[in-house]
Amino acid sequence: MYGGLDDTICAIATPIGEGGIGIVRLSGPQALVVASRVVRLRSGRPLSSVSSHTLYLADLVIPALSGQKDDRPSLDQPPVSALLDEALVVFMKAPRSFTAENVVEIQSHGGALVLGMVCKVCVESGARMAEPGEFTKRAFLNGRLDLSQAEAVLDTIRATSSAGLNIAQRQLRGDLAREVEEARASLLIVLAQVEAGIDFVDEDISFLQRDELVRIVREACAVVQKLEATAQEGRILREGARVVILGRPNVGKSSLLNRLLREERAIVTAIPGTTRDVIEESIDLNGVLIHLVDTAGVRETDDIVEREGIKRTRIAQDEADLLLVVVDGSVPLTSDDRELLSSVKDCKHVVVLNKADLADEVASDAALAGHFSCNISAKTGLGVERVKSALRDQLLPGGFEAAESVTVTNVRHRDALRRAAESLGHTLESVQHGMAGELVSIDVRAAADALGEITGAITTDEILGRIFSEFCIGK
Repeated sequence: MYGGLDDTICAIATPIGEGGIGIVRLSGPQALVVASRVVRLRSGRPLSSVSSHTLYLADLVIPALSGQKDDRPSLDQPPVSALLDEALVVFMKAPRSFTAENVVEIQSHGGALVLGMVCKVCVESGARMAEPGEFTKRAFLNGRLDLSQAEAVLDTIRATSSAGLNIAQRQLRGDLAREVEEARASLLIVLAQVEAGIDFVDEDISFLQRDELVRIVREACAVVQKLEATAQEGRILREGARVVILGRPNVGKSSLLNRLLREERAIVTAIPGTTRDVIEESIDLNGVLIHLVDTAGVRETDDIVEREGIKRTRIAQDEADLLLVVVDGSVPLTSDDRELLSSVKDCKHVVVLNKADLADEVASDAALAGHFSCNISAKTGLGVERVKSALRDQLLPGGFEAAESVTVTNVRHRDALRRAAESLGHTLESVQHGMAGELVSIDVRAAADALGEITGAITTDEILGRIFSEFCIGK
């Protein structure tokens, strides 16, 4: 997929389309040489003489290209030495750059034609176009970032909430890597001692004692389990939570959606079955993204279209992080209400007793026992803030302050932690049963390797390809 680090790569680093500025980024040993073909400093100095990390005003020109047979103006073949644009140019000398290589950034006006021509000249001058994520991959390969930090770059770009951005920034600073590497370092000490004991079993040398080995492994296991336990909340903080609104027709599901959104997004009528399809909108709840899903009313029906809507409701229900079960609190519970309440008892949910402005007929109903519920009026707004509080409490039991601690948000990290925890559990069992050092060594090494996968201390081309292929070109 990728060429070697001896290549000089280039790419447009800003989004495609029109913009105030656009940036072409070069990285590699020949970055200055390649850039000098298209950059002419206004001062008249050669580009090779510039100071690192300093902006210079320049003109962008199209030089004479080998094999060019005429100099007639055209979009594909501009005239020799044609003035293309004015720009600011900065050289970042290795290793003080994002990739830890020589980097040149050319900042021009953000037109696709200008940027495309700059890239064309750079390629014709010895660079090649970068693959997706190749700049960040080079930062990893050159030791500028570990693998968890490289993934945090993508999380920072894709962040849709302040909580998700906060977690990404903490990971980018190395908070997760530090905890993982501390645990891994302690396991490597255990591994070295255990394997030394195997190699020198007949020697009169004192190695790690059983009690000390157990202590270190248990401490590492506690760290791993603590991190693994944050994965669910971490995913919510990173990606947002999917909250599905359920209930029979005409209980106020769409009204509740509109009230939470503070806009008339869903059509509300007195006709049962108005909502026939799934409607999804998002809100920011104290820095956490909440995906609200309004669904078709659940009831027995012969209407083909309504039945398809109910089918989609069931699918949405299965994919939800939390269910908001809405019932009409102004009338006694129906059989459909009771069936729905029974079906969600093993799921994370909140029961919303709507229409509190009309009457309170169901608060004491035995079917509500064991369900967390709150009385509201979607029409007037009464109790809606309590619904928001219930969402916070149910989705993030540890509090929204979870974003302020080391939190696992990545499926790959969660899987590695799970495998590390299993291997450490096997290690403790082996030690407790007096198993041979060779068996203990296998489990300790497996745990250390699993942790090493998180930071990239242990990795494969397949893993790297999968991670960096998700990046955009230019990053």
